[in-house]
Amino acid sequence: MQGTVDGFSYGLVTPLVAYFMACLGGALGLRCTTRSMLVSRSWRPGWLALGSAAIGSGIWTMHFVAMMGFKVVQAPIHYDKAITFASLGVAIVMVGIGVFIVGYRGAQGTALMTGGAITGLGIASMHYLGMAGMRLNGRLEYNTLTVAASVVIAVVAATAALWAAGQVRGFLWSVGASLVMGLAVTGMHYTGMAALSVHLHGTGTPGTGDSPASLLWPMLIGPLAFLLLAAVVVMFDPLMVMGKPVWSPAENKPGVPARELVPHPSARRPSLRTRRQADPHGSRTPQKR
Repeated sequence: MQGTVDGFSYGLVTPLVAYFMACLGGALGLRCTTRSMLVSRSWRPGWLALGSAAIGSGIWTMHFVAMMGFKVVQAPIHYDKAITFASLGVAIVMVGIGVFIVGYRGAQGTALMTGGAITGLGIASMHYLGMAGMRLNGRLEYNTLTVAASVVIAVVAATAALWAAGQVRGFLWSVGASLVMGLAVTGMHYTGMAALSVHLHGTGTPGTGDSPASLLWPMLIGPLAFLLLAAVVVMFDPLMVMGKPVWSPAENKPGVPARELVPHPSARRPSLRTRRQADPHGSRTPQKR
């Protein structure tokens, strides 16, 4: 028996909230990734890890907020918690691999393509593993071409987002990039859902069982709290918000000695008095008598 699938049982509420969560996670993750390129290597892993967790948590939260509006009319839906949280782990780990590649190798060339592909595959893996955790009296089937299109969307979105993170620019630049990323990730989700069809094993009673929202909200509390914490870190770090430090360690750039410092164009040049104090044994220009 073919099940009647409704992906918008709350109208536009769940798609809009899901899009917001994808944008929030993307914005926090991109700022953390950008910040990692502006600090010494000893601090870089921490910023990259925070960015990976923010992006992964944002995408995962987006997925299950959108799933609150999904139902099969003839069958109640439940979720396997182990598989559901495993999908969160997959998202964070695979996004982390891609982010670390770009963070250490640069957002260009092979590193960007590799990091974007791994991150995009992580997004798609999270989606379909999360769907595998859905329990109902039936089986799920997918259209192969539509699934392939959703994976392509995820890879392209991830590559574009990592490229944007590598452009060390201001806060508004990352906001625009996160809006595009949120649109692409949300589009990937609904493209994947369009590939789905449900075949029921028998007839069910419509309207029985708990609502998807009541099942999913308790599982979303942890990731939402983490995103709130990451947002606090962003707000209280002005360098991460602006993305333009006064002095940028050149050790972050391949092929540049670690001790060399590259001044930002807006940095003030030291005064003559300051230079003399810094070099008390320096030679002076002889004065004419």
